[in-house]
Amino acid sequence: MIIRSFLILLSMSFTLHSEENFGIVVHGGAGVMSGLSEKAQQEIHKNIQETISEAYAILEGGGSSLDAVEHAVSMLEDSPLFNAGRGSVYNSDEVQEMDASIMDGKDRLTGAIASVSIIKNPIKLARKVAEETKHVLLVGEGAERFAKDVGVEIVDKDYFHHEERYQRVLNSKKQISKSMQSSDKIGTVGAVALDRNGNIAAATSTGGMTNKMPGRVGDSPIIGSGTWAQNGVCGVSSTGHGEFFIKYQVAREVCVRIEYLNQTLSDSAESIISELNALEAKGGLIAIDHMGKISTPFNTKGMIRGSQTNKTELKSYIY
Repeated sequence: MIIRSFLILLSMSFTLHSEENFGIVVHGGAGVMSGLSEKAQQEIHKNIQETISEAYAILEGGGSSLDAVEHAVSMLEDSPLFNAGRGSVYNSDEVQEMDASIMDGKDRLTGAIASVSIIKNPIKLARKVAEETKHVLLVGEGAERFAKDVGVEIVDKDYFHHEERYQRVLNSKKQISKSMQSSDKIGTVGAVALDRNGNIAAATSTGGMTNKMPGRVGDSPIIGSGTWAQNGVCGVSSTGHGEFFIKYQVAREVCVRIEYLNQTLSDSAESIISELNALEAKGGLIAIDHMGKISTPFNTKGMIRGSQTNKTELKSYIY
């Protein structure tokens, strides 16, 4: 009888464990996707899928959602395909200024950096701000000095040089091509994840807007606008016209409507993006809730994105 009871309890434990929800969703920015060659699309899909696969393996192995989103975003920062890290666009002074933020929904541990130019992986520095300072946001030279103090990798500015994007800022300054300028809205990267313990985390990283004013900061490093994570509710990473996402606190608003209006994740996320569209504010977001459900609405012609959960296969999309 005792043995039988033990086996029943063991079976129940296994069933509960096997039913744990976990997963990750990433994005590579929303914007004008026309003109992407077949080869470029294949490279994007390959990069997104490799990123998801590695981050999902962290979750599957019992790792934290915070580790998963940091790893995912750092991989995207290492790729010149996206407007973050190595692929960051140029400001009006023809230099890159990068922003990033990360948040743990378990205890609202939060870190962000802005206007840095020599940090190989801004998202790694954002996490250091969260874990090794009493602050939330560090900017510019102060953030870079802190990076040196804590051993975050510093690189020469030539590491970030991207000839195509350099030509875009030159053309943008000459106001040669509006279509070329709009295509630069592609790129901001982000990730949100739910781990086996029910913890939600979110992370976002960007090079901002082509030809932006030096010192301009968008929504990506602003907690509640570009990034939000809240256990028991949802996690969000945004991409798009940053000024609007700041004004309307888009990332947190998704969770607010779930928590206080009892909306579903998809209803909340889709309604917010629809409202932004009415304001002629372009962009999108990725979100995951506490049950592992995913939503990826956007009001642009495309948004690079992909996901994998314990209940859904790895998939990636551009349009």
